Amino acid sequence: MNSRVRLLYYGFYLLSFTAVCPSAHPAAIDEAAVLAAMEKPGRLSDDIERDQRSKPASIIPLLNLESSDYVVDIFGSGGYYSELLASVVGEDGEVFLHNNAGFEAWGINGLTDRFSNRNPGNIIRHTREGLELDLKEESIDGALIVMAIHDMYVIPKRYNGVEYVQVGEMANAQYLLQQVYFSLKPGGRFVVIDHAGDESSDNETVSELHRIIESFVRKEIEKQGFQFLSSTDSLRNSEDDRSMIVFDLDVQGRTDRFVLTFEKPE
Repeated sequence: MNSRVRLLYYGFYLLSFTAVCPSAHPAAIDEAAVLAAMEKPGRLSDDIERDQRSKPASIIPLLNLESSDYVVDIFGSGGYYSELLASVVGEDGEVFLHNNAGFEAWGINGLTDRFSNRNPGNIIRHTREGLELDLKEESIDGALIVMAIHDMYVIPKRYNGVEYVQVGEMANAQYLLQQVYFSLKPGGRFVVIDHAGDESSDNETVSELHRIIESFVRKEIEKQGFQFLSSTDSLRNSEDDRSMIVFDLDVQGRTDRFVLTFEKPE
């Protein structure tokens, strides 16, 4: 075989090899990847309706994931984000749809629709007790908690006929955050979304509205060693004055929400 023929032969071989072998580098999950997942046929009608207010194409890329990554949707309830995450990380990735009994009950209709006679992707229903995440050390590439961290700071109260009185203790939020840090790989991201509370108020008053103070959340998470990366205004609503409980029909689904992104240092 002369040198020219040999060169052509090897060139053809390399082109053929590239055509049949997948890239060694996983695909980065950007806005375009999430938009494609949102257009996937067979999505639940409730999920499609929620897209406009949740804007997942602005949120999911903040996790800095790649295809084949592992991610946990903490207190994911009905699994809206879990299905989108499963779509973008693909068959080689995995999504832990984490709930406890309360959050699972809250999202039971969505869970029933999501897993009945359809394939929502590679999702593990990861229901545990209380605040347990039950994930292995440095096993997760990203973590997300949406409109649930405020619940960790609600003081249980009951009306005694005259006023509401405390009947229990708030959850151990620091224990939950410690587990998130433990399970994330170095460089893994933690994205937190919640209903914004009045920064001039106090935590107890704000928590009764099922809101939470953004600056307080940031400090609580940084205590665990997380590095704050950024905030985004994509879910902000200046028309919400933060004075109403989030279930009030005048603001339900349209609250002013903050989005914070943290990273576990390398």
